Order: sequence, then structure tokens, then C-alpha cells
Amino acid sequence: IYCIALTTGLCCTTAHSDSFLFVFHLEGNECTDANARYCGKCIQAGAKCGWCKDPDFLKQGETVSSRCDEVQSLVKRGCVEAMIENPKGDKKVLKNKAVTNRKKGAEKLKPEDITQIQPQKLSLTLRSGQPQSFELKFKRAEDYPIDLYYLMDLSYSMKDDLENVKNLGTSLMLEMSKITSDFRIGFGSFVEKTVMPYISTTPAKLLNPCTGDQNCTSPFSYKNVLKLTNDGKRFNTLVGQQHISGNLDSPEGGFDAIMQVAVCGDHIGWRNVTRLLVFSTDAGFHFAGDGKLGGIVLPNDGKCHLENNVYTMSHYYDYPSIAHLVQKLSDNNIQTIFAVTEEFQPVYQELKNLIPKSAVGTLSANSSNVINLIIDAYNSLSSEVILENSKLPEGVTIAYTSRCKNGVVSKGENGRKCSNISIGDEVTFNISVTSKGCPKQGKPETIKIKPLGFTEEVEITLNFICECECHNDAIKNSELCHFGNGTYECGACKCNDGRVGRQCECSSNDVATEDMDRTCRKDNGTDICSNNGECVCGTCECKKRDNPEERYSGQYCECDNFNCDRSGNKLCGGHGSCECRVCVCDPMWTGSACDCSLDNSTCMASNKQMCNGRGKCECGTCKCDDPKFQGPTCETCPTCPGVCAEHKECVQCRAFGTGEKKDKCKEECDDFTLIKVRDRDKLPQPNDASYPVMHCKERDANDCWFYYTFAVNNDTKKEVHVVETLDCPSGPDIIPIVAGVVAGIVLIGLALLLIWKLLMIIHDRREFAKFEKEKMNAKWDTQENPIYKSPINQFQNPNYGRKATAL
Repeated sequence: IYCIALTTGLCCTTAHSDSFLFVFHLEGNECTDANARYCGKCIQAGAKCGWCKDPDFLKQGETVSSRCDEVQSLVKRGCVEAMIENPKGDKKVLKNKAVTNRKKGAEKLKPEDITQIQPQKLSLTLRSGQPQSFELKFKRAEDYPIDLYYLMDLSYSMKDDLENVKNLGTSLMLEMSKITSDFRIGFGSFVEKTVMPYISTTPAKLLNPCTGDQNCTSPFSYKNVLKLTNDGKRFNTLVGQQHISGNLDSPEGGFDAIMQVAVCGDHIGWRNVTRLLVFSTDAGFHFAGDGKLGGIVLPNDGKCHLENNVYTMSHYYDYPSIAHLVQKLSDNNIQTIFAVTEEFQPVYQELKNLIPKSAVGTLSANSSNVINLIIDAYNSLSSEVILENSKLPEGVTIAYTSRCKNGVVSKGENGRKCSNISIGDEVTFNISVTSKGCPKQGKPETIKIKPLGFTEEVEITLNFICECECHNDAIKNSELCHFGNGTYECGACKCNDGRVGRQCECSSNDVATEDMDRTCRKDNGTDICSNNGECVCGTCECKKRDNPEERYSGQYCECDNFNCDRSGNKLCGGHGSCECRVCVCDPMWTGSACDCSLDNSTCMASNKQMCNGRGKCECGTCKCDDPKFQGPTCETCPTCPGVCAEHKECVQCRAFGTGEKKDKCKEECDDFTLIKVRDRDKLPQPNDASYPVMHCKERDANDCWFYYTFAVNNDTKKEVHVVETLDCPSGPDIIPIVAGVVAGIVLIGLALLLIWKLLMIIHDRREFAKFEKEKMNAKWDTQENPIYKSPINQFQNPNYGRKATAL
């Protein structure tokens, strides 16, 4: 068994010597898998699902759930589109006020008259699995009002920073006027919970928690000193009246203060504009759970507890958690700026990562630096828009795609936001809402989408398609459902409790009796429902196949639409339908597998003769009388003279990229299959093939030979096998020639030297012999040299006694 995994399922083939079994399993579709017995459940199964409400649609043996299938499959099975329930989702824009195009200095508008997000309200009708999309537009308005609340730590270590803030009001008003003409500022302070061990509760320390001669105010948790105002001088005056306090531990109770600032909107004076909270401290923070050190166990309730602008429940409720703060800051559209000392920068950077639309700046001992910190942080926060949505109903999902500046497109979580937005820039978001199934109650739901830190939002009403339109025409206790035992709805009976059967004709207590089983057998020798279904109320209900395209049918489930003959691995050759295991062929096709075409046009040769006058047309294919002729119209003769010359140029250009047709090879030489082989021994031989093979040998312009074969295979396709290397005449080998010449010269020179040397030796020997011979013939004594002349001369003086005198 050979199995191949495919993306759509599993394909297995069992090979035998004389047969092949081919099984192909597709993924089940969600419509048939739902086993829906009424229309409402069917359309909730998926966006492609439809319900055929035609009363006569079902064949014998098919269950009521067979009415639910993909729309295309229903049409293919014979249900007209007018009888298919396939509702579609819808989108309606209810409020679509255009975004405000307003320049600074223009006519002043109320905050509620400024629009930065479009549309504002819409209604979506959702069909299960079918997304509904709309485009949301956002544009930062120029001269948009800003409310800024300065929340400051007044523990003793912040004494120097308090002096810098005392003149902050007028200076900040002046700088912020460059950004907006409608700016308001407020001030609040915090220290710590007024219980041990956070502060000293001795009477003296409660009056003055500082040591020495320092004059400090009594400790407190949070105090709203100044409600938001546009009077910068009043800010300076009230802040100038504040005094430092003190506590025992280093972390402060700033979270209590942030919570009260967020939820006490009336006390703080927040408007529906840009809301900024500047949190200034030089220490860490307490959070949920730390209150247990002071015996406080009740979790923070997230409600306003200000009396006379002082938080009065710090001793009763624990600190809020970070998640609780994130929720309340988001609900109230407050953007937080943490102005902290450099020592605690890492701590608040981590906190910033947990609180959306927040920023961190370094607190310094200079009021101008504090102003720059606030302005830089505001520009950073306002240059980024992040969309968030309220809690979604069960089964509803939402997807975002952003189209930001410079054509940047993002999806997924990054699709929620756009960065580097300047005033007047416009960005869009494509928002897609999808429902899976139907909520339990099926009632409309409302969700909201808004940019973090902005008060504007989009209100979306979600309506769910839970039932088909034909549900409204349902007839309860209909006579069509066996004397009123069910509701006739959408072409089928929806049985009352305790009733079963296609027409609710049986009681659920009677479905397994022997008498009913007998009516589900074709004869006594067969299984119940041919072992392809179940006997329900005396009627066979055929079981479903894993492949939704395959079905059992018939009174006894004896028929199917998948066990017909195949051709080319296709049921009924792809030219018919399988009905009760017999192929019903399309027009112009015949045969048990619908694989025989009755169209003779494919047998017409170029000379307008049927099969070129050399064969007969059978099933749209020519059967040639003369075995030399082949091809679909008996016009190809691979062994006839001239075949090699006819295909020479095409073989040359396709195999070697040369020849006269190399520039138009693709256009003129694509009518055969080219197969390259290594050498001539690999070429097909006439005795090896079941069809004629012509061997060819041709020469190109460079006097190189190439070898190939031409044949028409059993599938009437032309095949050319060619040796992949050219057989070219080899030129002279220069190196051996030069080496031979040099070697010859050297050898000749050596031979001449040897001859010269030999001659010289012979000459010397002859001379020596001649010398020896002359020496033998010499006539002088060997002891006297004939040519010797004595160096002594004798002279005789005649006057001296005639004696010789030796000189």
C-alpha cells in the first residue's frame, strides 16, 4: 500500500498485478459535519452552508440533515437556488459625521462639536463565519482642548521639587498655549496611608512627621488641592501654600491617589477632551496586597471616596492593583506621564509597559525642564493612536488592519495602532467582525471601539442571524408532520419531544421493534439497510461518509454515488455522474466509465480526412491500420524518410541552443518531449520499445555530429531522445607536438655530440698508435737526446801550453 499525505486529506493506492484500488478522502465540510436537522442550526454551521427547503428534495434513504450542505453542492444535487436558504450579513452606518477640519485660531468649538473619529455609530448583522468589515477614519484635530492634572508626592524628599512646581502654573499655561487655546490645569498631592507601619501614629508625629525643626504638615493619603482651571495664577498661589509631609517607608501611596483622580471626575473637573495626568515622585509605589502590612485586607473598590477633597478610605481599602489601574485609566481616557527621578526610571519604565498610552520622563530640579518633560511626553502620546474595543460577546472575534502614514500597512496586534501622527494627519483602520455560531440568547449586543486616551468612540450594534427567513412561516402542529406531531418548517418536520421519523410518524419508544426492522431489509438474506444505514421508524436512514461528496441512497441504502467505474482516476471519467453504482454519461460520451467520446472532430486530419485515410475513429481516437503511421490522426510516421532532417533544427536548438531556429525555438519547436541521455548506448533501441523508433545522425555548422531518436509513444506523443554531448573532430594537440620537437632536437644534439666524441676518440687512438710506431723506429740511444746541446763551450789558448782550460 502506497500512501501520500495531501493538504486536503489522504490518498492511498493498493497495487495488485492486474488492478488498482484508488481511495481519496477529503476533509469533511462543516455543513454536513454539523448534522443539522433544522435550518437555523444549518446556517450557524458556516458561511458556505445552505438549507434546501424544497419538500421533494430528499431522495429515499437520505436524512433530514442532508438538506444542509454547501450551496454549490445543493445546486449540483438538484435544489434550485430559489429554494435554498442562505442569508447574508449586512452593514448599516447610522451616524457618520465627518472628521473636523479646523485650523488653530478659527472659530472656537465646543469639545463635543469636534470630531476626530468617523463613523460614530453603525449596525452589523452577522452570519456565522461571515465577516463584516467597515473602515474607521481617525484624524487629529488641531487646537484640541487639553486638561492636565499635576499629582505630586509631598513626602519630605520632594521638598526641592515642590519649590519648582510653585511657579509651574503660569509658565505651563504660556507654553501650552502654543499647542491649544483651551488648556486647563489642576493640582493634587499624596503621601501615604495614615496607618502603621507606613507612618508614625504617635500624636506628635501625626502633627509634624518631620524631624528637627522642620515644619511639615500632617500626613495624608491623597488631597485634591485644585480642581482643573484655566487660571494659572491661582495654581501658583495654591501650590505655594502647600507644605511637605513625611512617612516611614520609601514606597509611597501614589496608586491610591491615581485611582481617585481617575474615578472622581466631578471633583477633578475632567471634560471630554484630552486628559493628561502627570504623576511626580522620587520613590517607588505600593500596590495590591501591601495593605495587609497595616491590617487592610479589603481590595480596592475602584470608587470615588473624596470628602472635602480628601481621600477618606485609605485605612479601609487596600492599594489598587496595576491591572485595576489600567482598567480605570482606560475607562476614563486618561493618559499618564510619570515624572520620576533617574534612580526610579527602570521601575516606572516597566510600569509604562503595562499601562497603555503612558510615558516616562526624568524629573529634575528645574521648572523649565518639568515643562519640557510634559510637552515632550504629550507630543509622544498624542502622536500614537491605539484602538481598543470593549468586551466581545461569546463567539465574536475582531480583526484590525491599519493604514498609517506613508502607506504603512499592519495587521494583527500591530493593526490596532499607528505612530508618528502629526496634527491634521488622517489614518484609517479596516475593522472586521466575525461571529462563530449564535449567542445563547441571540439578542443584539453592543460593543464600542475607541482610541486609547480619547473620549470619542464608535458604537456598534451586533445583530445575529440565528434563524432562516422560512422560520417565520413555520406551522406548529402541522398535519404534514403526522397529525400534528411536529412543526413544519423550511420544507421539513421539526418533531415534538418524543417523536421521530421524517414526518414524526413514530414514537421514540417504538423505533427498535422487529416489525420495523423487517421493513428495512430488501429480502431475508440481506442486512438491515444493506449495512449502510439505520432503521428509524421502519425507514432506512443512510449513514454519512467521511467524504461529504459521497452518499448512500435508496429505499434500503443499497445505492451509492462512488462505486462506479473509473477512467483516468476519475469517477465516470469525469464525463458523467454515478447513480446507484452505474455511470450516467454526459451527452457525446458513452461507455461503462463514460470514457468513450462520440465526437469525431478530434480524428480529423489536416487534409480533412478521417484519420488521414489510414485508420478508424474509435472513442475520439484514431486506430491506425498501418503500424508505421501514428499520432492522434495517423499523420505521424517516425520511420519514414526525411523525419531526421525535418526535426534536425528543432532538436539542435532545444538540446544545444544552436542552429537556425535558436531565436524562435519556443514558438516552433514545442511539439515534442525532449529527453537527454549520456551516450549513444542509452538511446532507445527498436527492439526495446513497443513502438517504432527512428535513429538519426546529423551534423551542425561546426562539423560536430549529434545523435538522437524520434518516436511516437503509445500515448500518441512525440518523443526525442538525444545524446547530451556533441561528437566533434578533435584538433591537433599542441603540447605533445612541441614536446616532441624539443625532445627530437635534444636527442639529435646528443647524438651528434656522441658521434663527435666517438670520432675524436678514434682519432686520438690512431695518433697515439702512430706515435708509438715512430717511437719504435727511432735510431738514437734512448739515454742521449739527439737534440740536446751542452751548455759548456771549450776554448784553447794557443799560448798556454796547448792545454785545454775549462771555463
